[in-house]
Amino acid sequence: MQWFSALRSLFLAHKEPTVKRLLACSLSLNLIGVSLLLVGYVGPSVKTSFMPSVEAPVIGAHTRIHPLAMVIGSVTLGDQVFVAPAASVRGDEGQHIHIGNQSNVQDGVVVHGLETFEGDHELPENEVEVDGKKYSVYIGDRVSLAHQSQVHGPAKVGDDTFIGMQALVFQTEIGDHVVIEPGAKLIGVKVASGRYVPALSIIKTQADADALPKITQDYPYRNLNAGVIRVNIQFAEAPQPVAISR
Repeated sequence: MQWFSALRSLFLAHKEPTVKRLLACSLSLNLIGVSLLLVGYVGPSVKTSFMPSVEAPVIGAHTRIHPLAMVIGSVTLGDQVFVAPAASVRGDEGQHIHIGNQSNVQDGVVVHGLETFEGDHELPENEVEVDGKKYSVYIGDRVSLAHQSQVHGPAKVGDDTFIGMQALVFQTEIGDHVVIEPGAKLIGVKVASGRYVPALSIIKTQADADALPKITQDYPYRNLNAGVIRVNIQFAEAPQPVAISR
């Protein structure tokens, strides 16, 4: 915190009002920056009527959660998962949230779900089922959730799927090897494996979902997810960086 002490000393030493105001502004901005560095949180949920027991995340091997990310409550992260700055994975309302091995949750992503219980009463309409188990959100292996995308339960995302920047998945089930291009919105549908959703599309009926084009050898983003996964596995396994003192 040497930079903070130096800035404070300059502020106290200066007599000129304009300079003093500029230094005060700079001091305030730096304090805001420091506070932002403290908002990351990985820990349990709180006890509520819809979540009567306190749940804590389960984190797999070689999984890295950035200090500016949040992972809360009934969440399982598999092995070699990377959770980037400003991402939020909240298993504090809908439970359980599962993110599979070698998946990535990029900057600004939100993963959350509608309540799955009210007291002792289960709300099955807000759940998805995978291999006989119920989830609020289930995200498979080698899935990329690109910057600022949202997956809101009840939702299921199959293996080897790419969800593009600022895309929305809500009350939707997505198969394996799917590409959702940036800005697309999917609400209340099921998307078959091997399809792609064009950028900025709004898919709200099953007829529209069934009509989505198939991924062919000519599709330009056919191999996009494999490259994204390769990069983010390295982020997950990289040594924790040492903070630079200024």
